[in-house]
Amino acid sequence: MTSDARIGPVALPRTRPRYIIEKLLNGSGVSLNGNAPQDLQVYHPDFFSRVLHQGTLGLGESYMDGWWNCERIDEMAYRLLRHGVGKHARKPTERLMYRLQSGFFNLQSKARAYMVGEAHYDLGNDLFERMLDETMCYSCGYWKEAETLHQAQRAKLELACRKLELRPGMRVLDIGCGWGSLAEHAARHHDVEVTGITISKEQAALARERCADLPVEILLQDYRDLGGTFDRIVSIGMFEHVGHRNYATYFETVERLLPDDGLFLLHTIGSNNSEISIDPWINRYIFPNGVLPSAMHIARASEGHLLMEDWQNFGADYDHTLMAWLRNFDTHWPEIAHRYNERTRRMFRYYLSVCAGAFRARNLQLWQVAFSRGRPGRYDAPR
Repeated sequence: MTSDARIGPVALPRTRPRYIIEKLLNGSGVSLNGNAPQDLQVYHPDFFSRVLHQGTLGLGESYMDGWWNCERIDEMAYRLLRHGVGKHARKPTERLMYRLQSGFFNLQSKARAYMVGEAHYDLGNDLFERMLDETMCYSCGYWKEAETLHQAQRAKLELACRKLELRPGMRVLDIGCGWGSLAEHAARHHDVEVTGITISKEQAALARERCADLPVEILLQDYRDLGGTFDRIVSIGMFEHVGHRNYATYFETVERLLPDDGLFLLHTIGSNNSEISIDPWINRYIFPNGVLPSAMHIARASEGHLLMEDWQNFGADYDHTLMAWLRNFDTHWPEIAHRYNERTRRMFRYYLSVCAGAFRARNLQLWQVAFSRGRPGRYDAPR
């Protein structure tokens, strides 16, 4: 927090922008300068006009700048989204500009594919090692029978392997392998050979280190450049970076790499609607050029390429996962604080908390979709 930012709630003038914000909050269960954990404590008089003019970008940036605070940002976000404030959080001009930009340009082209790796995943393995669990899974855990984050992530990895019907000796492709979580688990516990690809140099380096004693190959490569054939293909938490202009190419690639009796498992965050949009704060600070697919996007893009065998939604589990990451982040931050600044700390706290609130409000989903090439016989998806 900058030294001149905090004026104090009682000193804030009653301006028209403040009146508009208060009116938007009315009935949401979130108050300005109240005593509840979800209430906003506003410290800067320009907060209101900044949020009105910049929407979610202004809300997130002003938190990073120390203009406001909130004990439970996740609860604040949950209540605001359930109240419908999210419909007003982004201006129509912002949505229009993104649609125009993404219509004329392929924001997730091969030339731009490595941007998110450099901006987010390469930020520092030390940070992610302290935020995540021992599996280094940076995706939703499966909490059906789990009590801890580690149990939930192990359950998610095993669920994916069971849905893929892995057998010893199979060749598995992991598109967007991250730090090697699924690759390590599948190779170690199911005796398969795994090729993992990522667009993050830091992820690739750590994944190779973690899988050094296993039949695992980690490549720094774009999915569009892949060749060969794999018995099974899996993609966990990567499809959010593909972009709607590339959905058809993505499924064409999977079809090309998969044999007639193969299986493909797609694990992705999903949007409740098919509007091509992106949150400007998330786009600028967390996942550049990312866009969430809808159910329609996946169904249309896969049609004619793969047969959909099963669709499971456990988006509510992402709330628990994100809150566990937030607890880890807060607990271990002092260990790495000397390498990062306060603005980075607030950025991550805001990101994890707001996303948890969005999943809690059911504004976001988490889907696992199993595909085949139309192999004979029945497919029974485990749960």
